[in-house]
Amino acid sequence: MLLTITPLYAGLLGLLYFALTVRVVRGRVGKGAPSLGDGDDPAMFRAIRGHANFNEYVPLILLMLGFLEAGGACAPWLLHTLGAALLIGRIGHGIALSFTDNWPLGRAGGALLTFLVLLVTALLCAWRGLAAMLV
Repeated sequence: MLLTITPLYAGLLGLLYFALTVRVVRGRVGKGAPSLGDGDDPAMFRAIRGHANFNEYVPLILLMLGFLEAGGACAPWLLHTLGAALLIGRIGHGIALSFTDNWPLGRAGGALLTFLVLLVTALLCAWRGLAAMLV
């Protein structure tokens, strides 16, 4: 089966990850900039954590979304809803953590959406796997 929904969100999230990566790289350029770590710079610490936090959640969620799409386990509208919620959540969280000093709503809202999508995709994948074993 050709995946069409997951690649859309993987591509859009990849662009966001690129922006977060550029934010970290820009903090490493220049005289006195840390080549490793954050150099005790709060802005650099936030940029690094925004980049790392994205990488801690998004790959697994996209993998599970792809499993659900490939297995035909979910209607396209549900896959789009999960993908869009993940994208919106990661944009909010990424902006809040990497590009602002303090935007609690973006960070909390983004984290909440990410956790929700993680939970739903995990439950759907587990259910699908268990159902296939019991048949």
